[in-house]
This record gives sequence, structure tokens and C-alpha cells, in this order.
Amino acid sequence: MVHIPSSQEVATEKGFSGDKETIKEYGVVLSSVQKTLAVEKDGGRWEELFPDILASIFLRIPQKDMLRCIPLVCKSWMKVSMGPYCWQDISLQTWCLQHKLSRGAIDSMVKKLIRQSEWNVRRFSAFQMGESGFSSVVKCGRSLETLDIQFCRLSDDMVLKHLKPLPNLRVLDISYCRKFTAKSLVAFGNQCTSLIHLKRDNYPTKEFPAMDDSEAKAIADNMPKLQHLKLWFGRFGDSGLCEIVSKCKYLKHLDIRACWNVKLEGDLKKMCQKLECFRIHDCKFIESDLYDMIFPNGLGYKDPFTRLEARSNRIY
Repeated sequence: MVHIPSSQEVATEKGFSGDKETIKEYGVVLSSVQKTLAVEKDGGRWEELFPDILASIFLRIPQKDMLRCIPLVCKSWMKVSMGPYCWQDISLQTWCLQHKLSRGAIDSMVKKLIRQSEWNVRRFSAFQMGESGFSSVVKCGRSLETLDIQFCRLSDDMVLKHLKPLPNLRVLDISYCRKFTAKSLVAFGNQCTSLIHLKRDNYPTKEFPAMDDSEAKAIADNMPKLQHLKLWFGRFGDSGLCEIVSKCKYLKHLDIRACWNVKLEGDLKKMCQKLECFRIHDCKFIESDLYDMIFPNGLGYKDPFTRLEARSNRIY
């Protein structure tokens, strides 16, 4: 029978001197694993399971435990947990939010996990990722289907330098990326030919921003297959919106709340009403908590957002 070390044994063996809470955390996970392995009394040997079956079980375990606890059980579990099958879906958003880390630390973790996946990641998400992390992620090429890089520290030049063809990418979230302009949207449109879902929210502002239709026109001209589009706090006006609605023939869901320059004049309102779901602000706003609007799960991320929230929304 496979021996499952206690939390104290782990601490002793690894020379760990952390606090009791951290050691206890190991104990909870290892205790759960130990109960599972009790099936061996009936003749089953979990370490002899096919790696793909064992990996499918590990996928139900939080990724932080996959890294910190599962490899300590036995050599076969370590091999499986470090294998590519367990890292096809990489979600680092919670980890990024809960730890105050430098750009280098985030990029280092991203590159490590991408290597473990052997560049076969299907879904990837992280906050505040930098250039080296981005260059590693886009090497996944055909495997990548979902890319969520909100608050990334990338510029247009970095995107143009590293972005490679991502022919199977269908979902892209580049919200709150301060340094992105229409150039980045054009690049993503050209390299992500299967894109059907885009989120491009900007940082909120109380005042009406200067009119700028460049991003809206970049979306309309380079992402014709879009079905879902979310553009909170966009700077475009009626002209840019008309381009999107006219050229994105498959568009079904459009959310442009807090796009202050949109007036829906002329036939534009009727064009938008034909969509399955069209959401726009009510123009009645109060001082509230936009933080909860953007992070509904209450994750502990601090950022200097302007505190605004729509009092109500119209759904046409």
C-alpha cells in the first residue's frame, strides 16, 4: 500500500519551517488523499491507474494543491501531476489577485506551467502578465482556445512582436489593458481567425471621454465572425458602433454599458434592437462600488478604479 505522509512528516522530510496553518493545509489535502487510497484494501492500487485516468481525477483538485501537495504522495503521482495532461487548462487569476507579486514572478510561473503543458494549453487566464509570459503563452498555437489576459502589462509593440497565429482561439479577454490601442486589436483579429467572443472593457471614467472610433473600426474590419462582444467604457460613438453592427454579421450579444459617446441616433437604435441581446447604460449613475461590478466574487485585488456603477440597465 502506498504510504501517505502526514503533514508533520512532510514538514520534517522537506525541512519545512512554515507556520502551523500552512502545515495544516498540507494535512487536509494529504488526509483526503489517504482516505481515497483506502480502496487498496480491496485490491485496487491507485498508483497503477493509467496516467490519463489519474490525471482526469487530479483536474478536479485546485491547481495550487496540484503543485504543492499531490507531488508529495508518491513518484507515480508526481509524474502524472507534472505531466502535460494536467495543465491544459491554466487559471492563475485567483493566485494573481491574492498575492502581491512582481511582473517577473507572474511571468516566471506562467512560463513554468506552459512548459509543463508541453505547449498544449487550451484555456489560459492570468492577471498582470508581462511580455515574457505572453510570448510563452502564444507559442501554444493551435491548442489555445481561450485567452484571458486582463490587466496585462503589454504594449502594442509587444503584441506585434510576439503574437503568432492562433487559428483555434475563440474567446479573448483583453479588458483593462491600458497600453493597448487599435493596433493590438488589428493584430489579434488577423492572427485569431476563429474568434467569436471578445471582451475589451476600458478603465471607467466619470467624464465623457474624447471621441475615438479607432478601436471599434478595428474590431469591425478584422473580427467579422464575432458573436459576443463586450465593450464597457468604450470611447467610440455612433459611427464606430454602426461599423460593428454592420460588418459583424454574426453578432448576437452586444454589451456597451457606460459608452458615453453612443447616442443611438437615426436608424442605429433599430439596428441594435435586431440583436438577440443589446445592453446599454441608462445614463443614471450613482457613486457605488464598481470594484464589485468587475470582481463579483470579492477577490482581494486593489486597483484605483473610479467608483461608478449603473443604477439600472436597459435590455433591448
